[in-house]
Parts: sequence; C-alpha cells; structure tokens
Amino acid sequence: MKLQEIKEKTIEELKDIILESKKELFTLRMGHNKLKQLENTASIKNKKREIARLKTVLRQKELNA
Repeated sequence: MKLQEIKEKTIEELKDIILESKKELFTLRMGHNKLKQLENTASIKNKKREIARLKTVLRQKELNA
C-alpha cells in the first residue's frame, strides 16, 4: 500500500488494516516455522515494514486530531 493511500484512510480504517496485517504476518511466520520454507522470505520483512508505516501514520493522525 502506498503512503498516499495510507494517509487518505481514517483512524478507524487504519486500525482495521493494522489488525489484518498483523494477522497476515502471524500466518506468514507460522507457515514458515511449520514448513521451514517460504516461497518469498522477504514477504515477512515487507509486512513488518507495512505495519510500521501504518502505525506511524496512525500516530501522526492521532496527534493532529
């Protein structure tokens, strides 16, 4: 998700997206641990970065509101 798209979301939408992203990250980690193989290991790193980006924008919106 692009930064501009994230900034256009409301606080509630951001919270929902963060929750969904955390669930996806958990699924990626568990799949990697059980199978010891993941087609794209960088997907875990990318998902972590996406969550951090979402949390940063959420915090900025909370401080400005």
